[in-house]
Formats: sequence, C-alpha cells, structure tokens
Amino acid sequence: MEITEVRIKLMEEPGERLKAFCSITFDDCFVVRDLKIIEGTNGPFVAMPSRKLTSHCPKCGMKNHLRAAHCNQCGSRLEDGRAPKDADGRAKLYADIAHPINSDCREMIQESVIREFYDEIERAKQPGYISRYDDFDFEYADAPRSRPARVDPPHPAPAPMSRKVPANNSAGAMARPTSQQPAASRTNEPRPQRRNDPPADLSRPASIAEAPKSDNFGAGIFPER
Repeated sequence: MEITEVRIKLMEEPGERLKAFCSITFDDCFVVRDLKIIEGTNGPFVAMPSRKLTSHCPKCGMKNHLRAAHCNQCGSRLEDGRAPKDADGRAKLYADIAHPINSDCREMIQESVIREFYDEIERAKQPGYISRYDDFDFEYADAPRSRPARVDPPHPAPAPMSRKVPANNSAGAMARPTSQQPAASRTNEPRPQRRNDPPADLSRPASIAEAPKSDNFGAGIFPER
C-alpha cells in the first residue's frame, strides 16, 4: 500500500498550534480526510481524524460531552470523572476514526504528510495560489451569491361588504321589500311587541277581534224623554 496523493489546506491563524488540514489517498482508490497537522514541541506532527467521546445523561439519556458539567437537554448535574483513562492515566476525551495499527504505517504517513506540508507552504507564497484541498465546510461568505427569489406583494385585504341600498321608486319613497306571504294571512298576525308598549292582555287571545261598541249603551237604565 502506497500514499499516492496528499492535499493540504493551510490555516491562516498565526500563533495557533493547528497548522493545516490534509487528506491522503492510498493506491489511488481510498481517501482519508481531516487529518490535522499540529505544531508540537519537536516540530509538526500528524493527528488522525477523531470524534469527541460522549456519555449518556442518567436522567434523560441525552448524549453530552465528557467535559460537560450539566446535561444539554434537561440541565441535570453530571458527575465528574466520566472520561475513561488511557495507559498513562490521562482522561481520554477523543477517539480516532481512522488510525494506523503499526509504527511502520504511522511513519510512512508522517513523512509523506509533513513533506507535502512544507512544499505547500512554498507554493502558497506564489501569486494566484489555490489550495487543492476539497473543503466541504465552506464559509457562508464564500458561497456563490444567487439572485434573490422574487417575492410577490401581499394581496390587498378584501373590501368590507356593504349593504346595497334599494333603488327609489317613482314617488321618491324608498321601496321596502315585500314578503312572500299573502296579505290576507298577514292581517291576523299579532304585531310584535315593542320595548315601550304596555304589556299585552293575556286573558284573551289576540286573534279574537273586539266587538264593536254599540250606540245603545245604557239603554233601559235612564228613562226615555
């Protein structure tokens, strides 16, 4: 197995230990991404791609980083010392996703990546330099700007419905709507009681018409003259 390609992405933050990201290709058929080049006490070294170790909250079961003091979901207090220990007794907070299993493979990766790292620094000094590293985590400012989507103006609110005023008749008076019920049947209907009307006499039905008054009122009581 041979390393056939190494791509480097230099970091521009001065004073940081993280100097670059890189990807390596084995035998032109297998790629490993997100290797890190870190400045150590004895020079730069290669760190394998890794992930943060987590533990479950005993109350809600949510995953939290081993350094978290409280649960991100329920806010419960988490116990200290949850991180496992390595052979030297240090807390193990990260786990490698891909890594060599023998020293020969590690030295091969280290030499190839560091050599390409120094070559990339020299190429970066030339005008028009562009990194070959495929960075999928691009910044929003570097994203291609597209034309904004057309936004139609909001539809105007419907006008309030107004009652249609009936047209005036020939005499100038406003025409009133007539009922479909015959006039003969409406004459016997009681008039609806209004607020200021005296209470109706409930002792007799309203449909019984009052008898006409007689002109012979008091006949036989007073003597005729």
